[in-house]
This record gives sequence, structure tokens and C-alpha cells, in this order.
Amino acid sequence: MISRIEKFLKSYNLIAENSVFAVGFSGGYDSMALLDILNKLSKTYNFKLIALHLNHNWRGQESEKEAQNCAQFCASKGIKFYTETLDENEKHTETRARELRYEFFNTAIAKYGITALFTAHTKSDTAETLVYRMIKGTGIKGLQGISPNLDKIYRPMLDISRAEIEEYCKKEGLSPNFDSSNNNNDYARNFIRNEVLPKFRQINLNYEEALNSLSILAFEEEQIIKEYINSLNLYENDKILAQKFKNLSPQLQKRIVYEIYVKHEFEYTQERILNTLKFINENITSKSGKKCSIDATHWLFVNENHIEVLTNQTKNKEVLKITSEGSYKFDDYEFSIEKNTEKFNKFPKDSDLKALIELNEPINFELRTRRDGDKITPLGSKGEMKLKKYLISKNIPQHEKDKIILLCKEGEILWVSGYGLSDKLKVVNNCTHVLTLKKIG
Repeated sequence: MISRIEKFLKSYNLIAENSVFAVGFSGGYDSMALLDILNKLSKTYNFKLIALHLNHNWRGQESEKEAQNCAQFCASKGIKFYTETLDENEKHTETRARELRYEFFNTAIAKYGITALFTAHTKSDTAETLVYRMIKGTGIKGLQGISPNLDKIYRPMLDISRAEIEEYCKKEGLSPNFDSSNNNNDYARNFIRNEVLPKFRQINLNYEEALNSLSILAFEEEQIIKEYINSLNLYENDKILAQKFKNLSPQLQKRIVYEIYVKHEFEYTQERILNTLKFINENITSKSGKKCSIDATHWLFVNENHIEVLTNQTKNKEVLKITSEGSYKFDDYEFSIEKNTEKFNKFPKDSDLKALIELNEPINFELRTRRDGDKITPLGSKGEMKLKKYLISKNIPQHEKDKIILLCKEGEILWVSGYGLSDKLKVVNNCTHVLTLKKIG
């Protein structure tokens, strides 16, 4: 087992000068074996090692005793030990426990400058996970099982069975904790481990290897699907191109919707995915667009150009005074007003964030976003119209309207950046100034 863990470290190029490794350490068989092995390897490779123990505080004195056993084991081996105890009022669910555990890990990573954090997931955990996901109705992505690496978290024991680990602990004279809650079949994973998987063994003694093989095959199939989707060039600035999506087969459209849910970590069911797909296809020809709620803070927006996920955003209420020539920072943009030094009267069509103007008065403007009551005299028009009506005429999606940066004087809009100029700044005799707005970074 030691050589297999060592091989894993080398395969990810993890062994380096000043490396700080940590182990999620419950004190059970799996994590104790992993911590013991890494401690032995640290003598050879001189990396620092920290044990991270989160006391979920579900079982009172038993949980406290387990934490003490973990601390004593680390003290006997000279391993740094860091622990926290959760509030006893936290929800006692597997999902909440996992969320809090990874919050604890991330805190420790920042606190100690950890370069790699190891968890003791095994081949047996992969089998349990696959069965659990199949019962829940997973797709191919879910059949991939447990990933060996995610950011700074590594799982070097995924090809090692629980039986091998128990044998290692016995041979090395280790005394792991036994979590009595593992016998509580009210928890889905315990029921799978204690009741379901033993039935698998009656059919195939090597069921763990078979499920692990399924996981590998699913991973390979998933890579093929991803490669194909990437070849379609469906995305532009993280938005799905609506017309390309429209031409896909129903099956591929459904897959793309599934990718939206997975990417943003939205809870999903087949029903939700199908309802979302129906919404997209019903509104994909809309000019101004429609949106539907996905959760409390996210919406899916669809129009004839794009499909995108929207989030709650606070409207920028900043007002920036423009009183002289020069450059100004506004939100994530740089605005400039400069004297015209070129001999041209118009920009190419791709210069929507530039405008040529004729200015016959001192510079005294404001840069801001829209307000109720704003008005504009559109280029080529003799009369004013409400900005709201002007934006509607441009088929601008509702969620984009509050992001548009406006050059104005009091309540009168003189330039709607990216969309149009007021007739009051049009060039009649001589282009005096150039307006420019560009994204920073």
C-alpha cells in the first residue's frame, strides 16, 4: 500500500520542497491508514504533515472520545493536529455534514498554507457512491464515481479496498475509532454498505472491481461527449448561442441543459431539465427575451441571440462627474472624452463603444446608469422620447438595461453607450471630440 500511495504522489508531482500535506482524519480505519502511510513517507521526502479532524458532535461523549483518540495518535507520531467542533444544533444530514466538512477543509488550507489535502476515499466508497447515484437516477457524469483530484483535494486510495486497509491496520498495530453510527441504516449510504452491497457479492465476488471498471468507462465516455460539445463552438462569452442550440438534436439540447445545471451546481431532476428545455424552445425566437427562475437567486434568460444564467445584481448607483477632457474609471470600464485629432467623420460599424461628437459648450456631463424619467432625442429625430421606449426599440434584454452606461446632462441622455447618440451631440460642421468606453482587464 505504501508504494501505491507513493506512486500516486509522484503521478501528480506533489512532492516538492516546502510541501504541506494534510489528511482529513476521522480516526477510522481508512483515514488512520492513510495518515500513517503519509507520515512514513514524510520521513523520506521531508514534507510537513497535518491531521485535520472535524468533530461533527452528533454522538456526544462518543464523538468527544474519538477526537481525543485522534489527538493522542497524532501526538504519538509527532503529527500536527488541528480540530474544530460543530454546533450540536447543526442539521444531522449527510449532505450538511459534507458541506461543513469541506468548509472546514478550506479554512485549514488557508490557515496553514496547505499545498495538498488528502481524503481517504477507497474503492469501496466508489462502489457505494455509484449505487447511491444509480438509485437517484444519475447520468453518465454521475457514473464516473469519485474524482481522484479536485483543486487541492486528492484521493490516493481509490484503487484500494476496505479489506486491504483493515489488513494494513492490523499488521501495523493501529487502533482506529469505530463510529457506531455506521450501523445506523437510516442513513442511505449505511444501508447500501450494510444491506445492498453484500447482496452484490452473492452475484459477483469482485463487484467492487466491476463497479470501478464501470466508473472508468463512464469517465472515458464523458470525455468523448465533452470533446464533441466543445467542437460545436456553442459558447460566446459564457453564453450559449441560441441559433446554434436551436439546430441541435433534442437529445443534445437536453444534454446542454444538463450541463447548465451541473456547471452552476443547481439541484436537478429529469423533470426540471425537460421543463427548462421546453422553456428555451418556446422562447428562443423572442427578440427582447424571456426569463424563468431556476432558484432563489438565479434565472435562465433566453432570446433569439443567447441563452444565459442570470444572478441577482445590485444596480450601480454611482454618478461620475465629467468636467474636463481625459479618462475616467466607471465600474469595470474606462470612459474617455478627447479632442478629435483625426480627419474622419465616422467610425467603422464595429466601434459601438465609440462616438464622434460636435461639442459647442463647456464639458459638464455625468456618467451613470438609467433612472426613471430619463429622456433622449435620438439621432435624426427632432423630438424627445422616453429612454425606456428607446431601449425597447433597440430590443435590449431587460436584465441588460441597468448595465448600460449613459452620458447625460441632468435627466437628458446624450449617449447610450453601445446603442446610440443623441441628436444634440451629432456632428454638423466639425467633429470636435471622441467618446470612448472600453472594458478594463
